Amino acid sequence: MRPRVNFHQAKWDEPVIFELSTKGERGILIPEIEKDIEDKVGDGLSSIPKNMIRNKPPKLPELSQMRVLKHFLRISQETLGADLNIDIGQGTCTMKYSPKINEQFATSPKLTELHPNQDESTVQGILEIIYKLDIFLREISGLDKFTFQPGGGSQAILAMTSIIQAYHDFNGESDKRDEIITTIFSHPSDAAAAAVKGYKIITIYPNEDGLPDLEALKTAVSNRTAGLLITNPEDTGIFNPDIAEFTQTIHDVGGICGYDQANANGILGIARAREAGFDMCFFNLHKTFSSPHGCGGPATGALGVKKNLIDYLPFPLVDFNGSEYYLKSDISKSIGKVRGYYGVIPAVLRSYAWIMSLGSEGLKEVAQIAVLNNNYLLKKILDIQGATAPYAKGRHRIEQVRYSWEELTQETGITTEDVTNRMIDFGFHMWSSHHPFIVPQPMTLEPTESYSMDEMDEYIAGLKQVVKEAYENPDIIKNAPHNSVVHKIKTESLDDPSKWAITWRAYLKKGKKK
Repeated sequence: MRPRVNFHQAKWDEPVIFELSTKGERGILIPEIEKDIEDKVGDGLSSIPKNMIRNKPPKLPELSQMRVLKHFLRISQETLGADLNIDIGQGTCTMKYSPKINEQFATSPKLTELHPNQDESTVQGILEIIYKLDIFLREISGLDKFTFQPGGGSQAILAMTSIIQAYHDFNGESDKRDEIITTIFSHPSDAAAAAVKGYKIITIYPNEDGLPDLEALKTAVSNRTAGLLITNPEDTGIFNPDIAEFTQTIHDVGGICGYDQANANGILGIARAREAGFDMCFFNLHKTFSSPHGCGGPATGALGVKKNLIDYLPFPLVDFNGSEYYLKSDISKSIGKVRGYYGVIPAVLRSYAWIMSLGSEGLKEVAQIAVLNNNYLLKKILDIQGATAPYAKGRHRIEQVRYSWEELTQETGITTEDVTNRMIDFGFHMWSSHHPFIVPQPMTLEPTESYSMDEMDEYIAGLKQVVKEAYENPDIIKNAPHNSVVHKIKTESLDDPSKWAITWRAYLKKGKKK
């Protein structure tokens, strides 16, 4: 099998939409208000408080409908995604197929026309879905209550850290307990969120078997330990079989254990947070439970806790009194809100529908196929010259593997970034999630359960083709990608904050400074 060498992506020299703007051009002309209507309801502006009215109209682009349509369709042709290509290379981000029927649910007016300030009696349907998804995740995790307010995994980690801090503060120990323990191959947000909350970070490195070093943990804990934030399986794809001993070690010194379950795709129905001894955990609904990433959002970090921590959760929580669903805001020790309202409801709805369609047996099968796919990929890639899988040599992995192209680089000069750029020429997604960069020349792949053997074989064929070229014609790789929207990718500006421009207004300001 060969990769799809015929791939050639559409490339448009498409300006930013603000640059397309033509003063006075309109996509729709709103009719002037009829006098009879104005006499009854007003002009729509007079009732707005003056302090809420802009001094100047917003500088929005002015375009006709037809030009707007062309602009965004051209941009869509320059984008790869799960519905177009094999995106195994997304790495630690668990990109999986989201059934299109679930997209119809999430975009139905029955959901999109709801407002979070509506009276509870008018939104019983969505409150029921939120409540029942909470019930599902309690069973999946073994914990006792979930909130869907966090807008992603990192925000859920921040909420977990806030709960740890609030718990020790309530017990009068927050000044003393100023250290959070994590591991080097846990998600970087575990350390980052703790640092944001003012904690000192202690990082545990792997032992010779590639597992987090239990003896190092036992040396690190003390009466200053506030808690543990850890990913398991880690981003190497290695599951820590001693995890219950890790959590017990933290509990023995009075700490709280938070489980980062962003890598839960291979353990659904197989391993639970409760049995591992965790006080809290979170799942990424936009990863493990099929709701799509949406290019960085919308997302949901579903945060669950044991009974003794329920009173610390963000408010409001959705509860049920036997006859109706309601919002509960009187939570005595709550850390407060971490996001507006109850979170990203379309992600909640998609996840609910996905779980309902699979049932408990289906969820377990998802995990089993994800592990099978990953280890099939592992076996095939280790047969490719120049590729290795550091740590836990010879062992199976769970849902992903962090490979290394170090040998390829030493033998040919071709780096993992070069391989990435050449894979783009075959229509494959690039891999980019390898933090921390401890594994030299890293490549992190996670096939999930969504991919067939044929698709994985095609991806492997792409890697084999690139490696063959590395030894025979490295220049074609060094100058890749050739068939993509962007040709030679330059990343220097990504490392220089002075060159960042997140908005058009910021871009204009930076342009004037030059």
